[in-house]
Amino acid sequence: MMPKREKVQLTYLYFIPKPHKAGTPLRPIVLSMSMPTTGISKFLDKLIRPIFDKHARSITIIDGVDLIHRLEAYTTNGHLIPKTYLYLYTMLPQEESLDILIEFLVQHDYQKVQNIPIDIIRKLALIVIKENVFVHENKFYRQVIGSAMGSAFTLTLANIFMWKWENNLFTDWEYPIKYTAGI
Repeated sequence: MMPKREKVQLTYLYFIPKPHKAGTPLRPIVLSMSMPTTGISKFLDKLIRPIFDKHARSITIIDGVDLIHRLEAYTTNGHLIPKTYLYLYTMLPQEESLDILIEFLVQHDYQKVQNIPIDIIRKLALIVIKENVFVHENKFYRQVIGSAMGSAFTLTLANIFMWKWENNLFTDWEYPIKYTAGI
């Protein structure tokens, strides 16, 4: 997990247009492929994603074909609620996301994952989401909200965050909302 100095690069902020939106707004992207936290992010993703997949499979859309089948079922039953999440990765509340990660693990009876205590997992996740520094217009910045797009663990953390949100929203609903980040 230790970054190799010769492979680590200072990340930078850039913007890509969203032509499908009115006024063509820009999406901010922090390139995260070679940042110092990449190894920790990949490690956490390999550690936590299988747990999320195991416990959330029934409420997770896997691919486009699965999406179409579920949409057909939901529209037939009248249980479809369209939702748009703007900038989910880059807007995740950092501390709340870490708390929800631990809540998810505890709720599914994990005090350790592969002999790693969940307090250590939280500390590693804290490094991944809080130690994002980047350059924009020759100035250094630290990302204080959300996590870097493209960071391996960001997708899993966003899915766990949405798991909590959906559980709170649809606790008594007969058909839970189906969601996965990245579709």
